[in-house]
Amino acid sequence: MEARLLPYFLILPVTLFLCLFFLYPFALVAQQAFGTGNGFSLDNFREVVSYWKFPISMKNTFLLAAAVVPIQLALSLLMATMVTKMEKGRDLVLYIWTIPLGISDLAAGIIWLAIFEQSGFLNSMMVGLGVTDQPVSLLSYQTPWVVFLAIMLAEIWRATAIMLVILVAGIGLIPKEYYEAADVFGASRWKQFTRITLPLLRPSLQTALVLRVILAFEVFAVVAALGGTIFPVLMGEIYAYQFDLQNSGAAAALAIIVLIISIVFTLIIMRALRVPKGATI
Repeated sequence: MEARLLPYFLILPVTLFLCLFFLYPFALVAQQAFGTGNGFSLDNFREVVSYWKFPISMKNTFLLAAAVVPIQLALSLLMATMVTKMEKGRDLVLYIWTIPLGISDLAAGIIWLAIFEQSGFLNSMMVGLGVTDQPVSLLSYQTPWVVFLAIMLAEIWRATAIMLVILVAGIGLIPKEYYEAADVFGASRWKQFTRITLPLLRPSLQTALVLRVILAFEVFAVVAALGGTIFPVLMGEIYAYQFDLQNSGAAAALAIIVLIISIVFTLIIMRALRVPKGATI
């Protein structure tokens, strides 16, 4: 009897933690989003969706995720493959590549702001090379594509390491015998990557993509540091509703919308990368 109950006792602390710090706060947010003085209502959602900034922030958030995540996936796969093939200096290289993980979102945005601002490194370099006569304002309403590029580069630099760590761990779990057999039969490196590494890396790819896509929809501090109000995103609008407009109901409604979007894309990724039963290499 005690042996059967042991697993439940082991997961009890985690369950209590999730209930206390996730389910209970989520219930409060849902109550704010759907509840008004007259009971259940969708007024907060109507207010959020009808606001003129909503489609712009939605488009910017999706555009940023669509631009950043595929590049990060390709880079993390390339970097993880390179690291696992290294015989010397592997730990040092991996440590250097994962340094951005120890930097907060806002700090990363400020670092890249020091590069792109009018008195920053990029302007100093362009003036020194004679490209421009004087520093120019790069992060402005006149150059929205530069603002987007700066945010995209900052996000790629900051968050690629999240996927890299997961993929390195996944590749490390693939038995070396598969690659040795492939070498015996003369399979090229590319064929080994597409027929061995990628299929067996699906669980790790699921985890990495789900985590990264969710974080992409929650991007805020980097955008605030580099774009401010020039590049509105969904999380920025939640902050504005909560603290600038003092409208917690609308902020909660928009948070629910972001949660639904994250769940939808999580299900899509899980379905697209699921491992078929009985699949072989």
